[in-house]
Amino acid sequence: MRVAIIGRTELLYDSARQLREAGHQIVCIVTAKEAPEYRRGAEDFRLLATEWGIPFANSPKIIECKDFLSQARADIAVSINYSGVIPEKITGMFRHGILNAHGGDLPRYRGNACQAWAILNGEERIGLCIHRMIGDELDSGDIIVRSYLPIDHNTKISAVWEWMAKATPGLMIEAVNRLAADPDYVLERQPKDPKRALRCYPRRPEDGRIDWSRTALDVLRLINASNKPYAGAYCDYEGRRMVIWDAALVDDDEVFCAIPGQVTAIAAGHIEVACGSGKLKIQRVQLEGDDECSPVRCVTSIRKRLT
Repeated sequence: MRVAIIGRTELLYDSARQLREAGHQIVCIVTAKEAPEYRRGAEDFRLLATEWGIPFANSPKIIECKDFLSQARADIAVSINYSGVIPEKITGMFRHGILNAHGGDLPRYRGNACQAWAILNGEERIGLCIHRMIGDELDSGDIIVRSYLPIDHNTKISAVWEWMAKATPGLMIEAVNRLAADPDYVLERQPKDPKRALRCYPRRPEDGRIDWSRTALDVLRLINASNKPYAGAYCDYEGRRMVIWDAALVDDDEVFCAIPGQVTAIAAGHIEVACGSGKLKIQRVQLEGDDECSPVRCVTSIRKRLT
């Protein structure tokens, strides 16, 4: 099929390349300014369009590209993380619609930062769905293909991104192929009942501040949900910001009294810190202005506290 590429991220970049290798014709690319955590940006997409000799557009407003997309005469479009909701005037232009790759377990997890929210909420799996978009709506429309990643409290968002990076191109090819063979194919129709959906809103770097009065499990989930490629979960130590990159639950039966954030043990390669309930083993940290390191390099006494 003739395919238009709309959106951002390395997931879309790799999907475009693999769709072309699978025999589909990429006819144009529309992108927008990348987010800081993306490994592929607008310039990468421009170079890709130049390599393939196809039209390229860079705009944060897809409606401004309506004539551009019309001239490409694509049968279908594939989209990941475009910078705004795509209106019906655009989705209706394509005979087979626009396919979106969504890192959330539809029909429930819709919106932004769904992977992080799933970790924070203690879900047992994260979904990756390819669905046919409905114009002016968020993450609605028929699901064409879907895959799952089992997760637990030790799962870092970086592992979820790695899984999505590997899985997305293949799922997108499968979805395009299914619709090429049967334009009416649907794996699951999403319900219209709003009570079936969980709307997730964006997270910001400051949302990663650790509240040590929470349970050790809650703090661990925040550390893992805020992990790379994001800014990380953080606290203050001796007047400097400390980002915590690696932690685990402490499995002991000690009954203790401690102020949340109190350092309770210093061992080979890690420290232990009291939470509102339970303790965390802190294994990798990064003090503001320094490189990532073991916490024992900077925390030397159980009289110290993380705040």
